[in-house]
Amino acid sequence: MRKALIAFACVGVILLVAGSLALSHGRTDVEINPLSETATDNPAVETMTDMTETTIISDGGFEVEVLVDGRPLEEYYARGKRYVEALEGAEYELRIYNPLPVRVAVALSVDGLNTIDARRSTAWNASKWAIAPYGTINIRGWQMSSARARHFYFTSERDSYGAKLGQTANLGTINAVFFRERSPVPVPIVPPHPRPLEDERRERSESQTEPKAAPSDRGAASSSNAARSKSADASPGPDDDYAATGIGRSVQHDVTWIDMELDPHPSAEVAIRYEYRGALVRLGILPRPYPHPDPLRRRERSTGFDDHRYSPEP
Repeated sequence: MRKALIAFACVGVILLVAGSLALSHGRTDVEINPLSETATDNPAVETMTDMTETTIISDGGFEVEVLVDGRPLEEYYARGKRYVEALEGAEYELRIYNPLPVRVAVALSVDGLNTIDARRSTAWNASKWAIAPYGTINIRGWQMSSARARHFYFTSERDSYGAKLGQTANLGTINAVFFRERSPVPVPIVPPHPRPLEDERRERSESQTEPKAAPSDRGAASSSNAARSKSADASPGPDDDYAATGIGRSVQHDVTWIDMELDPHPSAEVAIRYEYRGALVRLGILPRPYPHPDPLRRRERSTGFDDHRYSPEP
């Protein structure tokens, strides 16, 4: 059996399910996690050894969204990658959806560091969050203990959590690798909520209001509104102005360890790159802004002929 860490929320049904697993299999400890949203929101982690990773081809229907003030950031697709625009100083969280009717475990890293223990490892050997069938979990920060996490927020490379740990080779990345449970344990399955259509999700994202303030543990309460304003300036900055993730204020996040056997072959991988607007412009992901009116747009509307019969006097 392999050891796993699971975070529970919603006291009623979840505790009952977890208790029955512990009794029938003799291998689960139970705690309450107040951050999970529904009876299917069962995050967990697992540490495994002596296995190698395989090539991962697609996302397999799994979803990872970067949320600021509860709203997903718009994604841009280029060069075979997904990109999102980082908003300087804004706190964010990661919403992860399991589309399968079985439990899965996800190795989740930010800036190349595992979100549970901040270690560098293979996806197979990494500690993992578990998600119930058709479940959704929200990970708001780095797990610091069995009861506490510290919030993710967008900051500079110099101020990043990776820089504090001397790990700066993989800043600007969010990676999730999913593994199915090998011998699924029977658990009550709540039918999945209808997933919104992509155009509806995009329209909701575009029509969102300006976000609220995003405080950090350093006491500098920077608003997402100001972050968006600064982000609109697309002129390139120095290297330490590239986006990275900081370690912010504490939030309650109770977790506990369980045992969970996983298929050694990953089911899917989701990778997201995040950068400030200036870097996205330099990469060609976003268009470079120009003053208004834009002379080039005027020139693009030029034509070769009109209805004049003779040349007019200048």
